[in-house]
Amino acid sequence: MGKRILVVGTYDTKDDELNYIAQVITGQGGVALSMDVSVLGNPTQPTDWSKHDVVAEAGTTIEAIIAAEDENIAMQAMARGSARLAARLYHEGRFDGVLVLGGSMGTDLALDLCAALPLGVPKYIVSTVSFSPMIPPERLAADTQMILWAGGLYGLNSVCKAALSQAAGAVLGAARAVEPPKRDRPLIGMTSFGKTVLRYMTTLKPALEERGFEVAVFHATGMGGRAFESLAAEGAFAAVMDFAPQEVANHLFGSAISAGADRMENAGAQGIPQIVSIGCYDLIDFVGWHALPEAFKDTPAHAHNRLLTSVVQTPDQRRAVARTLCAKLAAAKGPVVFLLPTQGGNEWDRAGGPLADADGLAAFVDEMTRSCPPNVTLMPLDAHINDPAFHDAALKVFDGWVSSGILR
Repeated sequence: MGKRILVVGTYDTKDDELNYIAQVITGQGGVALSMDVSVLGNPTQPTDWSKHDVVAEAGTTIEAIIAAEDENIAMQAMARGSARLAARLYHEGRFDGVLVLGGSMGTDLALDLCAALPLGVPKYIVSTVSFSPMIPPERLAADTQMILWAGGLYGLNSVCKAALSQAAGAVLGAARAVEPPKRDRPLIGMTSFGKTVLRYMTTLKPALEERGFEVAVFHATGMGGRAFESLAAEGAFAAVMDFAPQEVANHLFGSAISAGADRMENAGAQGIPQIVSIGCYDLIDFVGWHALPEAFKDTPAHAHNRLLTSVVQTPDQRRAVARTLCAKLAAAKGPVVFLLPTQGGNEWDRAGGPLADADGLAAFVDEMTRSCPPNVTLMPLDAHINDPAFHDAALKVFDGWVSSGILR
């Protein structure tokens, strides 16, 4: 039987578009299943799961949410219901991938629905607001795909058919080709940046793999950290090596390059053992093609490329970052070790490097020492994060956890 794609949308207003998507899927040998998330109207033909099935999962009725006379309240109820229903149907083996169509209301719902499905389930959102800054990173599931629904606000036309047909083919192709995570080895989540600035992953990854673990390294530039956090929240990791916490600073100082307010919180909430360090802790990333905020106009900066500019934190800002990291780690339910290399946290901040600031580094080290909570083991290292000594220290902690039974 062909792969089964769950097609979700408001069939009272987008019946033609949703049926067109279904026709493309079936024309390519797939099976299209339909879920209606309308509130006021009805589809032209019955769907596999009706709006009444959806809203029942939210513990209410269509009549009740209509009576509230508030479209936001109504669609949030449909979002809760569709997310719960989709998650249950997937775990029952009823579909292989999902495509959700919508404008801003439908996209709000789609984000909840996709976030309810595990990594490896093909999930596509066709939206009039795809890639918009309205969409906060913490709402995005780790592997959500989006395509702009260009020219499709009211009715079918050749412009929007190009987008709808691509999305239909993409989700069906993904359902056929996807290789879901195997989970046959314990998974270690690691955060980092590219080798020009951080290098520990190049030696730690093979060393951990030799020990029988799988290692996934996340690029901590906003969405990478978001994926890391979403998997941590699922309990997907046996342990984390969260060595690049810069997204915490980005969020703290208002950068758009954010992984969300809960960065560095989900592993702790799940009781996952954490080894944490200071990769690029001293930098704040800003969108490279935006003007720097006025407060950072005279700050030393590194233009990494046309997309990304990193500015150097002041000593007081570094103290604020240290306090924020400590506050987040204080809530952890599992063991936490903080490796503190006192010679620096990225290749640019080495003594004599272009972004070196000995006073700033000293301020951070001092504040970490003062603010470190009692549940966190602070391990100062007379080394730089890119030195072999850092690699050795991380492995020593990790091996200790294995030998003591904390990790298996």
